[in-house]
Amino acid sequence: MRSLILFVIVLIVTTSCSRKESSVNNPRYSAEVEARIARVTGNLQAATTVRNVYRSSSLADRLRYYQTPGLSIAVINEGKVEWARGFGIRNEKGDSIDTETLFEAGSVSKPVFALTVMRLKEQGMVDLDKDVNEYLKSWKIPASGNWQPSITLRMLLSHTAGLSVHGFPGYLKSEPIPTIPQLLSGESPSNTDSVKVNIMPGTAFRYSGGGTTVAQLTIMDLTGKTLPEIARAQLFAPLQLKHSTYNQPLPDSLEAIASTGYPNKALPIKGNYHVYPEMAAAGLWTNPSELATIAIEVQKSLKGESSVFRKETIEEMLTPQKVAEHIGIGFFLEQKGDSARFRHGGWDEGFVTELVAYRHIGKGAVIMVNSNQGVDIMDEILRAIAAEYQWPAYLERGKKMVEITATELKSIPGTYLDDKGMRLVLSDSNGSLTLAYQSQSPLALTKLDDGSFKNPHLNFTIKPDGRDLKFTQMGETRVFKRK
Repeated sequence: MRSLILFVIVLIVTTSCSRKESSVNNPRYSAEVEARIARVTGNLQAATTVRNVYRSSSLADRLRYYQTPGLSIAVINEGKVEWARGFGIRNEKGDSIDTETLFEAGSVSKPVFALTVMRLKEQGMVDLDKDVNEYLKSWKIPASGNWQPSITLRMLLSHTAGLSVHGFPGYLKSEPIPTIPQLLSGESPSNTDSVKVNIMPGTAFRYSGGGTTVAQLTIMDLTGKTLPEIARAQLFAPLQLKHSTYNQPLPDSLEAIASTGYPNKALPIKGNYHVYPEMAAAGLWTNPSELATIAIEVQKSLKGESSVFRKETIEEMLTPQKVAEHIGIGFFLEQKGDSARFRHGGWDEGFVTELVAYRHIGKGAVIMVNSNQGVDIMDEILRAIAAEYQWPAYLERGKKMVEITATELKSIPGTYLDDKGMRLVLSDSNGSLTLAYQSQSPLALTKLDDGSFKNPHLNFTIKPDGRDLKFTQMGETRVFKRK
């Protein structure tokens, strides 16, 4: 029965990905944009055994490979969402994913929450550098022995507070859901340990969903409101985001457009998704178009063109922390200068998300997948988008396959020995180069444009060097001399 269900889901995914039809929430674009979509979805870059050498494949093929029902993509270009589209299915009924389909964003909840906090900072409601125990009412950061640490929102939002608990597994809808004070204290019905300071605050980066949850409670205690209410008023309403919410569980009106989560092998979660009371850390429901709208507002703010954020607010968020160059407030940071990017990934049970956007140019993308098994497809899609839209400093230069010359087929074949007497034999086999190591049968080799040779199924390269061969595998190079 399980095999039959999986076969049906894969069949639906394949059919859905090959459709050319338009719908209200999966619109058609200009011929130029449709051509770009076709190039991206037909040219996913799957990793091979050679670093920076990729194999092209279609989106439909990769969804089948990862046994993933579906996903949704939004591409930012020239400061706007150039296109957004859903692919595959979102539930066991076979309903198609479209641009409004909601996914759990996992840890991408964190930078969106951080933006909400920064709105409160702009209004003078919160101080990022004040001890949060002065704000907290329903729970306090506990002392470590006889010592009481001082923790700030800046530390909490940049993962430098020294707090424990990396992430959260969530809860079935049928299970009791703990309050925030209960889960921070590790009290029943919480399914995670208590959150506590166990390294010196402000000295190092350590990712902590527990710390983000402390920040959530800080803002709730300070305002007297729930996080869904705060985020709607401070961020979602000003950006006119219709569907994004931190509500956990989802209200019935939004469940109608939400995807089911499929952790592995296209098998759905009981109850369709897990509930995350740790909303700021893992509880955001949204879609790529609305996440892309948030990223674009960050880009606009840096140009002084936002009606929501001040330029200095976002500049502060994207400034590296003193103890961790790769993290700002909420966002991870990559590259420098014109290539600078901000990004964050997310993982909830049955859902994976990736948001990446450039700081100084209006480019970026958001991908949301309804399967944990499909996590690697996001890098494959991002590489295809980066190639199509010429993202600076994103793709490392890849090696290309090239033809072996007639001269090489004459000069390279022979027997080679290393300093321990181990033997490599290279031969011309009907116009192709083969390699035999000791008593192993010959392997066919292909040539790369850096002058090295490899077999596509094994992770080694050989490179001629005068009369010698350099054999590189697992970071170690051995020299074989011609006999």
